[in-house]
Amino acid sequence: MTEARGSAGMDGTAHARYAPGTPCWVSLMVHGLTATQEFYGELFGWEFQPGPQQLGPYVRALLDGREVAGIGQLPPDRHLPVAWTPYLASDDVDASAETVRLCGGTVGVGPLDAADAGRLAIGSDPSGAVFGIWQAAAHRGTDITGVPGTPAWNELLTFETASVGKFYETVFGYAQEPVGSADFDYVTLHVGGRPVAGIHGVGTGLPRDRGPHWVTYFEVADADAALALVADLGGHVLGPARDSTHGRVATVADPEGARFALIQGPR
Repeated sequence: MTEARGSAGMDGTAHARYAPGTPCWVSLMVHGLTATQEFYGELFGWEFQPGPQQLGPYVRALLDGREVAGIGQLPPDRHLPVAWTPYLASDDVDASAETVRLCGGTVGVGPLDAADAGRLAIGSDPSGAVFGIWQAAAHRGTDITGVPGTPAWNELLTFETASVGKFYETVFGYAQEPVGSADFDYVTLHVGGRPVAGIHGVGTGLPRDRGPHWVTYFEVADADAALALVADLGGHVLGPARDSTHGRVATVADPEGARFALIQGPR
């Protein structure tokens, strides 16, 4: 995470519409849907209601009645990585998916309609990192941010930023802004002059069991208490909490191994 983190609705108000390219939703596909709901319900205070079933059993997570994320169940015969996936807003998911293909990425799912909620595709960039594309209809996306239990930031961990940054710039129209020094490979992606996501080139520092991948940061009131709760609930603490200019940050995984980050804002 960089000096330039920022997002709309950080006072806990509802979002009206996400500009194209803005991360607008996060979704997780797991093997044990019930157990996963119990984990995140205890950790973030989420409640759940059924969502579109086009890709199998799926629920939307709610915080104080407002939608924040989605969790679906993988088919028993699908041995895919269990990971949080950010969805990037698009006014035309079919056109975005075609541009993904033309720029060296792949589209593995869709484009397809999710009932009356909207239209989606799931693809990967040229380095293999998976992301979603969402064209909103009845479902706009994450309805509230800026309070504990909501997505706070999305960051791509990859080998290097130059080529993959050009891919996302071409597909979604981002402006890029380098952050840090010559030995720190990081760019923020901007929409309408506002930072919405980051790309961190870590070279050989990527986990050996994972290639390039997106990481979602979730806001918490107390990072250390949240870490203890993750462990109590059967999750995994992947590293100690550390202080940054944005607050206290830690990386964890849920019981099925889906990695995500926790962030406690500065006090």
